[in-house]
Amino acid sequence: MVKHVVMFKLIPFERAEEKLAKMEEIKVKLEGLMGRIEVLKAIRVDFNINPEETWDLILTTELPTLADVKTYAIHPEHAAISKEVIAPVKADRACVDYEF
Repeated sequence: MVKHVVMFKLIPFERAEEKLAKMEEIKVKLEGLMGRIEVLKAIRVDFNINPEETWDLILTTELPTLADVKTYAIHPEHAAISKEVIAPVKADRACVDYEF
């Protein structure tokens, strides 16, 4: 199995409530992919609670193989979320894939 972990830093928002609403939207949309992408065995989005750190949220997924990570990444439903929901507010991204 492969754990695919992605951290996102979002662009600045005028109000904290706007940022939280966008983070909630990202969480709901991404976690909603469970059961819709066959290779996706687990998915979870969590928010950073430490304001002294750089990253705003973390996506953790579990997939059978590294090839399945690519299948997940290019799946039309995931690609739409990435393009329409995340990309407009993404300042930075970091990713690690590892076997467990």
